[in-house]
This record gives sequence, structure tokens and C-alpha cells, in this order.
Amino acid sequence: MGDAYAMNIPLFAHHDGSEIYVSNSAPVIGDEVEFRFRVSQDKKLDRALIRIYHDGEARIFEMSAIHSDLVEVWWSVTVPVFNPITAYRFLLIKDGNYSWLNAAGIFQYEVTSTNDFKLIARPHFPQWVNHSVFYQIFPDRFATSGKKRKAPAKFIRREWDDLPKGKDPTTGVEFFGGDLLGVEEHLDHIVELGANGIYFTPFFPANSTHRYDASSFDHVDPLLGGDKAMFSLKRSTKKLEISVMGDLTTNHCGELHPWLVKAKKDKNSKERSFFYWDKRVQHGYVGWWGLASLPKFNFASDALKKRLYAGKNSIVRKWLRAPYSMAGWRIDVGNMTGRYLEDDFNAEVIHGIRKAMDETNPDAWLVAENADHFPADLDGLGWHGTMNYNGFMRPVWGWLNHDPQVHYGFFGQPTDIPRATGSQLVAAMTNFSAGIPWRNLVASMVLLDSHDTARFRNVVGKDRLRHIAGMALLMTYPGVPSIFAGDEIGVEGAWGEDARRTIPWSHHDRWDLDFFEQVKQLVRIRRSSDALAHGGFRFIYVSDDAIGFLRESKAESLLVVISRSPGQVEFSLLPFGYVIAQTLYGVAQTGSIISRRDAAASVSIYRLIRG
Repeated sequence: MGDAYAMNIPLFAHHDGSEIYVSNSAPVIGDEVEFRFRVSQDKKLDRALIRIYHDGEARIFEMSAIHSDLVEVWWSVTVPVFNPITAYRFLLIKDGNYSWLNAAGIFQYEVTSTNDFKLIARPHFPQWVNHSVFYQIFPDRFATSGKKRKAPAKFIRREWDDLPKGKDPTTGVEFFGGDLLGVEEHLDHIVELGANGIYFTPFFPANSTHRYDASSFDHVDPLLGGDKAMFSLKRSTKKLEISVMGDLTTNHCGELHPWLVKAKKDKNSKERSFFYWDKRVQHGYVGWWGLASLPKFNFASDALKKRLYAGKNSIVRKWLRAPYSMAGWRIDVGNMTGRYLEDDFNAEVIHGIRKAMDETNPDAWLVAENADHFPADLDGLGWHGTMNYNGFMRPVWGWLNHDPQVHYGFFGQPTDIPRATGSQLVAAMTNFSAGIPWRNLVASMVLLDSHDTARFRNVVGKDRLRHIAGMALLMTYPGVPSIFAGDEIGVEGAWGEDARRTIPWSHHDRWDLDFFEQVKQLVRIRRSSDALAHGGFRFIYVSDDAIGFLRESKAESLLVVISRSPGQVEFSLLPFGYVIAQTLYGVAQTGSIISRRDAAASVSIYRLIRG
């Protein structure tokens, strides 16, 4: 998002790669594409050029001013697409002064191509995710049908209304008995919320209740009701137009998986090549983070690649086809998959999984967990998107946390949650988005928390208004919103395992019903807005305690204003050519001047028209 305001430079030019700036976001090589940017009328340029790469060498094309009004001037150029990834930036010239506009902002000095805008000459990413709100379900904790099933002896049975203990040997084996029939029985809640997608954490058989240590990738865990329960659930979700995606561990499996069992038994087996072996390790093989329970895959093995994703009947392909027909995969620790010491098969595996999915179901969504972001992983040719921890969740935690009741501090770091200003929030978001194509940003999963983190309600110190502010950001920021089951009713959790609490279905007195109503309203806005589905993004107001940004598509323009604390919020829409046409959420307002004194954290969403 090339926006000078984020760099604390006077705002005057913008481009972000969305539909009002690029005529075709999914060209084929050889197509001609029109690129546009806008510049404030009071900063009228003498010349503008676009700098793009052709086979690794920069080429310059002259641009023309195509539209001018009292507010701004639009510049345009049409150029051919030469390569799968077209990196480009704009050169702005006025009175002999030169500035570069790239995805990180505007710079009055020479910059590298690291933060160039990027156009991807590949077919469109799954378009249905633009209109989706996902609901993350940890299967053991969402809902139980009450059916009694025989669990592994090591599992510790808990009553549904118990809290997870965590921080002791029972972590990972506390068994609450959630199952897929329980999910099916409560689909009405998901429909009432307004979500139209379910993201399940693993549903494969495993030796733990988190199921990231799969003992098979071939069937649904019998403890969840098995394949039969999944087929029943899928019939119901299809009728309700709810997409269902799964969670796959491409980095490792579990110690009870037949592949490892056979590899340990027969050193001449194909499966032996699936893993790393080390006599210095007590259990003889390399485990993820040294854990015997999570043997790490060795992608030097062609046989492993064939079984996991490349083969006709591979695991990746199988679950995308009927009768399972999953809508996509969330890939666990995608950033670590294929990486071990001097080995780095990560790019090969990413592209291999993407190829398998494109061939099997090109409309399936591929999103990877990437807790410590590698921009190269999101080059447009592999993962469609990431779980946006770095560019969304962490900055939002930093900005909105308020006397947080979080035991394990900042997600991924053994520290307290940092306190951030609005400018720091904007800088963090801009820094993340600048390194990846726009298509990968909008196809990434945005989230306030997950099964691996504290609950956002605890991050904001149980402050409902700050929680609403976070939900509003979640629903209006570019990407695919995901709500961790229970967040919508104020479920708490001070760290990852504590956050994996059950939903208190029989205790509605524990639900924050007022908050639930606000979340439903925000989800409706997200699902019904063209600007939030297809629009660009630009910050137009930033203070320590408040931010304002525009979402603009061909069909609609929205203004979102969010404050975290009491205080004055005042700015004008006149420099952007807009007036408020309708208040969608929050404090009703008309005209072009935003001026109010908030008594607490607040959210307003307005539909705009040209003034």
C-alpha cells in the first residue's frame, strides 16, 4: 500500500494494486495492463513514469494525466506484461525534484526493488474468499453430541464446562469430547453470526486432542465421528452455503503414523526416506523442535512428495475431491516446511502443493501459517496467503492492548505486549504489506487471535469497547477475516491452551450478548460491502489514539474511523473529494468534516459519495 501518510510525509499520491488502480489483476504474459495512480491536485506533477522489470532489467514508460478534478489528478500508462511477476514503481517529477512511489510509501531518494508493487501473471486466486468470513473451530472444544466413544488411554477426560488446565503433563491430552455431529447441531449459531466458512484445526486421528500429530491422513478421527460424520456435516454446510477447509501438517506427522512405524521397522522401506535419522537423538529421528511426537519430514524423498501432494491420489488432492470436497487447506508451520539445517526444499514444496491444488480444484484456497513472515513465501506463485500475524494481529495487539490479562505475554515473544501508537500500527501494517503482492494480502487470513494465542478479550483487558474496535478492524482490513470460535460471545483465555475453552452452550448467562449483537452487525457489513470485498486501502488519518482509512472499489467507497481511547478526532474528507452518504455503524454523521470527542474506544463506518 503505497501511502505517504504512513511514512509521516504529507499525503499526495497513492496506488495499491486493487481494481481501481490496475485494469487486470490476473493477466497472462503478453497481455497489456493499464496502471494508474492518483495525486493531490495541489501537488500537480510535471511528469510521471512507471519503472517495471523485463527479464530482470528495468524499463521505463512515460505516463499521461488522464483525469483531473478539483481534488486530484489520475495518471495512467498501458504496458505489456513480460514475466510471471511484474515488479513496478512510479517516478514522480515536479520542479526538477524526483520521488519514488512504491508499496512502502514515497521516497525522495533511490530505493531498491524490495518494496516494488507486484502484479502476478497467473489465474485469479479463489474469488469466493473475498466475500467470506471464516469461523475457526478447534474440534475437541466447540460442541459435543454427547456420544460416548473410546478414547486413547492417555487422554484425560474433562467435563464440558471444565477449563483446560494447561501448563502440566495433561496439556495436549485433555479430552472434552467435541465432535463433528456437535458442530452440525450448532450450525445455526454460525449462520446467526453471519460467517460462511469454517476452518477446522486438524480432524485426522492423532495421539493428542490438538491433532497436529496425525497418525493418519486418510480418514477423519473416529473420536470426531469419522468420515460418516464429516459427510453428514458437509451435506448440511453445502445447503447453508458454508465452505469448509482443513488443516494439514506438511512439516511433520505423529509418532504413531504408519509411515514412521514402517520406517523404524524396515530400514530398506520407502518410508525410511520420509524422515531425518540421527543416532545422537534418543528416539533416533529428528522431531520438530526436538519432539519425538512430531517426526519431521525430509522432502529430499520423491516418494514422500508423491504421497503428500504430487501423486494423483496424494493427500492434498484426495481431500479436495468428492466425497470430501474441502474448500482448501490451511498449512501448519508453512514457513518451516522443508527446511532443516542445510536443506531448504520450502519453495519446491510450496509450489508443488499449489500445483496439485490448481490441477485438482483451482478454486480451492491455500493459506499457510507463517508466524515469522518470509516475504518470499508470498510471491504470488505459492501460498495464496498467510495467517496474517505479523502484518495485522501483532500490530493490533500492540495498539489496542489495555491492562492485558495475558499470562504468556506477546505472541511468539517472551515479553509483555508492547504499547504502540497509531503511527506505529500504520508503519507495521505498511511494512508487512509492502513486501508482498496485493493479491496475497487480500487472500491472507486476518485474525485477532487463534487456538495458539491468548484470546483478544484478555489482550484488551476485558474492555468490550476495545474488543469491538478490534473486531471492526478485523472486518474492514484487507484479507479474509477469521473469528476463533467463542470470540464472538466474549470467551476468555490468557494463553494458547487456556484459550482452547469449550463453548458454554447451556450457560447463556456467560455469553456477552450485547457484544455478540455488535459482532453480527460488523459481519453483515463485511459480507455485504463491495468495497470491503474488492476495494483498495489507504490511511487518511493517524494519531496516537485514532486511525481513519478508506476502502475504495469501483462500486463503493467506505470510511472507517477507529479510536482506542477518549479524545478528539477531527479531520476533513474534502482533500479526498468525499462526503458522507450513510452511516453504516457507530456515530451518525453527515457532511465532509469528521469532528467528535469520543468518551471511550469507538468505531464508525460510513458509506461515501463524491462531493
